[in-house]
Amino acid sequence: MTKWKAVIIGFILSVMVNSFFAHYEFIGLLVVGFITGYIAHDGIFGGMWNAAVAGSLGTIISAVLFIISATVGGSFLGLFGGLTGFTVSGISSLFAVISELIYYAIVMGITGAIGGAIASKK
Repeated sequence: MTKWKAVIIGFILSVMVNSFFAHYEFIGLLVVGFITGYIAHDGIFGGMWNAAVAGSLGTIISAVLFIISATVGGSFLGLFGGLTGFTVSGISSLFAVISELIYYAIVMGITGAIGGAIASKK
Protein backbone atom coordinates (compact mmCIF):
# COMPACT_ATOMS: atom_id res chain seq x y z
CA MET A 1 0.00 0.00 0.00
CA THR A 2 2.88 2.39 0.67
CA LYS A 3 4.81 3.36 -2.44
CA TRP A 4 8.21 4.25 -1.03
CA LYS A 5 9.38 6.09 -4.13
CA ALA A 6 6.49 8.54 -3.82
CA VAL A 7 6.93 8.79 -0.04
CA ILE A 8 10.65 9.57 -0.27
CA ILE A 9 10.12 12.21 -2.95
CA GLY A 10 7.30 13.77 -0.92
CA PHE A 11 9.39 13.60 2.24
CA ILE A 12 12.31 15.41 0.61
CA LEU A 13 10.00 18.05 -0.84
CA SER A 14 8.20 18.58 2.49
CA VAL A 15 11.52 19.09 4.30
CA MET A 16 12.52 21.58 1.60
CA VAL A 17 9.21 23.44 2.00
CA ASN A 18 9.66 23.58 5.77
CA SER A 19 13.28 24.68 5.53
CA PHE A 20 13.30 27.13 2.64
CA PHE A 21 9.71 28.31 2.11
CA ALA A 22 8.37 28.64 5.65
CA HIS A 23 6.25 31.68 4.82
CA TYR A 24 4.43 29.73 2.10
CA GLU A 25 4.25 26.47 4.03
CA PHE A 26 0.53 25.79 3.55
CA ILE A 27 0.60 26.29 -0.23
CA GLY A 28 3.84 24.33 -0.49
CA LEU A 29 2.38 21.41 1.44
CA LEU A 30 -0.69 21.42 -0.79
CA VAL A 31 1.52 21.17 -3.87
CA VAL A 32 3.82 18.54 -2.35
CA GLY A 33 0.85 16.42 -1.24
CA PHE A 34 -0.63 16.57 -4.72
CA ILE A 35 2.69 15.56 -6.29
CA THR A 36 3.10 12.67 -3.85
CA GLY A 37 -0.41 11.38 -4.50
CA TYR A 38 0.05 11.70 -8.23
CA ILE A 39 3.36 9.81 -8.18
CA ALA A 40 1.78 7.01 -6.13
CA HIS A 41 -0.82 6.20 -8.88
CA ASP A 42 -2.80 4.29 -6.27
CA GLY A 43 -6.23 5.95 -6.24
CA ILE A 44 -7.75 8.25 -3.66
CA PHE A 45 -6.92 6.27 -0.52
CA GLY A 46 -3.45 5.29 -1.73
CA GLY A 47 -2.60 8.89 -2.61
CA MET A 48 -3.91 10.07 0.75
CA TRP A 49 -1.93 7.42 2.64
CA ASN A 50 1.34 8.04 0.79
CA ALA A 51 1.10 11.81 1.15
CA ALA A 52 0.27 11.52 4.86
CA VAL A 53 3.25 9.21 5.44
CA ALA A 54 5.53 11.59 3.52
CA GLY A 55 4.26 14.54 5.57
CA SER A 56 4.78 12.67 8.82
CA LEU A 57 8.34 11.72 7.89
CA GLY A 58 9.02 15.30 6.82
CA THR A 59 7.79 16.59 10.18
CA ILE A 60 9.92 14.13 12.13
CA ILE A 61 13.08 14.95 10.17
CA SER A 62 12.42 18.70 10.44
CA ALA A 63 12.02 18.31 14.21
CA VAL A 64 15.29 16.36 14.42
CA LEU A 65 17.07 19.08 12.42
CA PHE A 66 15.63 21.67 14.82
CA ILE A 67 16.85 19.67 17.82
CA ILE A 68 20.34 19.42 16.36
CA SER A 69 20.49 23.12 15.60
CA ALA A 70 19.11 24.04 19.03
CA THR A 71 21.50 21.70 20.80
CA VAL A 72 24.71 22.52 18.97
CA GLY A 73 24.26 26.21 18.29
CA GLY A 74 21.76 27.07 20.99
CA SER A 75 23.80 29.24 23.31
CA PHE A 76 27.12 30.72 24.23
CA LEU A 77 28.30 27.51 25.88
CA GLY A 78 27.80 25.38 22.79
CA LEU A 79 26.65 21.82 23.34
CA PHE A 80 25.82 21.97 27.05
CA GLY A 81 23.98 25.30 27.02
CA GLY A 82 21.85 24.34 24.03
CA LEU A 83 21.06 20.92 25.47
CA THR A 84 19.99 22.45 28.77
CA GLY A 85 17.81 25.01 27.04
CA PHE A 86 16.20 22.39 24.86
CA THR A 87 15.59 20.07 27.81
CA VAL A 88 13.82 22.81 29.75
CA SER A 89 11.45 23.49 26.87
CA GLY A 90 11.14 19.81 25.88
CA ILE A 91 7.50 19.30 26.83
CA SER A 92 6.24 22.33 24.93
CA SER A 93 8.41 21.33 21.96
CA LEU A 94 6.92 17.84 22.03
CA PHE A 95 3.40 19.27 21.76
CA ALA A 96 4.51 21.53 18.92
CA VAL A 97 5.99 18.58 17.02
CA ILE A 98 2.84 16.51 17.50
CA SER A 99 0.63 19.34 16.26
CA GLU A 100 2.90 19.84 13.20
CA LEU A 101 2.80 16.09 12.57
CA ILE A 102 -0.99 16.12 12.48
CA TYR A 103 -1.05 19.32 10.40
CA TYR A 104 1.35 17.98 7.75
CA ALA A 105 -0.45 14.63 7.55
CA ILE A 106 -3.89 16.21 7.12
CA VAL A 107 -2.91 18.91 4.61
CA MET A 108 -0.76 16.64 2.50
CA GLY A 109 -3.24 13.76 2.80
CA ILE A 110 -6.14 15.79 1.41
CA THR A 111 -4.27 16.95 -1.67
CA GLY A 112 -2.61 13.55 -1.99
CA ALA A 113 -6.07 12.05 -2.34
CA ILE A 114 -6.84 14.52 -5.13
CA GLY A 115 -3.56 13.72 -6.89
CA GLY A 116 -4.17 9.99 -6.53
CA ALA A 117 -7.68 10.33 -7.94
CA ILE A 118 -6.42 12.25 -10.97
CA ALA A 119 -3.58 9.77 -11.56
CA SER A 120 -5.88 6.74 -11.39
CA LYS A 121 -8.17 8.10 -14.12
CA LYS A 122 -5.52 7.65 -16.81
